[in-house]
Amino acid sequence: MQPEEQLGGWRAKAQEIIFESDTRAGKAFDIGLILAIMVSVAVVMMESVETLEARFGPFLRAAEWAFTGLFTIEYVLRLLCVSRPMRYARSFFGVVDLVAVLPTYLSIFLPGAQYALVVRTLRILRIFRVLKLAHHLAETEILVRALVRSRRKITVFLFVVFTLVVILGSLMYLIEGREHGFTSIPRGVYWAIVTLTTVGYGDISPQTALGQALASAVMVLGFSIIAVPTGIITAELTRAVQSGVSGQACPHCACEGHTTDAVFCRLCGGRL
Repeated sequence: MQPEEQLGGWRAKAQEIIFESDTRAGKAFDIGLILAIMVSVAVVMMESVETLEARFGPFLRAAEWAFTGLFTIEYVLRLLCVSRPMRYARSFFGVVDLVAVLPTYLSIFLPGAQYALVVRTLRILRIFRVLKLAHHLAETEILVRALVRSRRKITVFLFVVFTLVVILGSLMYLIEGREHGFTSIPRGVYWAIVTLTTVGYGDISPQTALGQALASAVMVLGFSIIAVPTGIITAELTRAVQSGVSGQACPHCACEGHTTDAVFCRLCGGRL
């Protein structure tokens, strides 16, 4: 067998293990990676606790470097598996994979950089495709697609809500005035947002009968406001689910979320 063929066979096998979750080896890889990520996140969290840092500091730092080395190897393997590594490196999850290992290396020069917990947690999105949870990533793709398709309607909805809270905040400022805590229109707008979203912190509230009547109307309105984007997104989700999304990853750029009848990658155009 030629060296090129051996390399191609190795890349194909590695790609099957790393990117495909419907095989036994792929599931085992995903499970191991999920556990490693969760433990590494726990290590970073423990480092932020002063008492634990004082007692187990050297062990925690050694564990962090071990996990960073593991994730670095994983990132390099992902680049080697795809035929277009730069396209993968520029993709969302490619950037997440890279940034997930950078904080520890940057900690040598920038104290505190190792606490980029959020970035490392985002890695779970990639490998949360194991066993029956393998459909979770596909559903995430469906959700993103539904949000993109709903962006115009949601934009109009947000504009209406913005206009509404400005009007309501201004009215409450005129009704209550400074003596009741509504010291400015922005303060009134803040109250309108808190009330309309049914959060209700209680740090500012109307004292007059007219103001309380307006507040009651805003509270009732808040329930209907919440239902509007839910209906919009649900309708698009239904359409997206009916179209069908497979869990197959592109062998060229590792892009996922293709429809079940797709022949070519929706991102790079390569054959699936």
